[in-house]
Amino acid sequence: MSFPQHRPRRLRTTPAMRRLTAETRLAPAELILPAFIREGLSEPNPIASMPGVVQHTTETLKRAAAEAVELGVGGIMLFGIPAVRDATGTASLDPDGVLNKAIRDVRAEVGDDLVVMSDVCLDEFTDHGHCGVLDADGYVDNDATLDIYARMAVAQADAGAHALGPSGMMDGQIGAIRDALEDAGHVNTAVIAYAAKYASAFYGPFREAVDSQLKGDRRTYQMDAANRREAIQEVELDLAEGADMVMVKPAMSYLDILADVADMSPVPVAAYQISGEYAMIEAAAANGWIDRRAAITESVLGIRRAGANMVLTYWASELAGWLKES
Repeated sequence: MSFPQHRPRRLRTTPAMRRLTAETRLAPAELILPAFIREGLSEPNPIASMPGVVQHTTETLKRAAAEAVELGVGGIMLFGIPAVRDATGTASLDPDGVLNKAIRDVRAEVGDDLVVMSDVCLDEFTDHGHCGVLDADGYVDNDATLDIYARMAVAQADAGAHALGPSGMMDGQIGAIRDALEDAGHVNTAVIAYAAKYASAFYGPFREAVDSQLKGDRRTYQMDAANRREAIQEVELDLAEGADMVMVKPAMSYLDILADVADMSPVPVAAYQISGEYAMIEAAAANGWIDRRAAITESVLGIRRAGANMVLTYWASELAGWLKES
């Protein structure tokens, strides 16, 4: 049958009708707030390229976590910026280091009311800015890095992280971390694998957020933007090694990858709306070129529609507030 029997516009006539027939919905519990804490700060430090986002102090991080709980946000992902860096990221293993202390502080503040996640990667902790240790030729040594990741994971689990996010794209990282957690008795600590993480031009503001020391790029270990099938291989490997959740990063330019992963994954799928995506919308809105609230909501809805069960977004708390209002 055709027009006039079929009039799809009948289901768009009113806001109530559109709500009733919506295929995809947003809820605060599906959102994860990435948050940065920098050692030695007495006041939160604004990140110029990410308006509204700061490097936190201990107190402001605790307040942000408590606010997330009040708003019904599902989780918080913590990134630490140490005062001192070295070639092997030693500060990442210090039980009293900035990230491990932040995990303890946030857990003490929110308990089990918020899923406390932490970044298992060396890029914030190394003086060269790479996600792993370097060999004599300056190439990231995959297997030497796995040993440090395993120790980092146990330190973060000891500090109280509910879930760990290995983001370095080292081969075998999920298996190494899972084995270390089991051996240390952390059988209930979840691993959210950055399974398909691409070398992207949209990470720029994040480099400012973590005061990255990186020279060059990470193309020898993060995925090539041209590749689609390879993402499924990466996800399958991480699942075989014990990943409890998998992630696609970035989200915006990789919605096809996200849809592919969502179609095949037997575990929950996350997507990370990264710093460059945030910065572009904020910049366009600041210039009056787009409606900020509408663009933020639509961008996250699009990620959910593509198949993400959960979305890491710097707007998590603000968006959750809007959703509660409506």
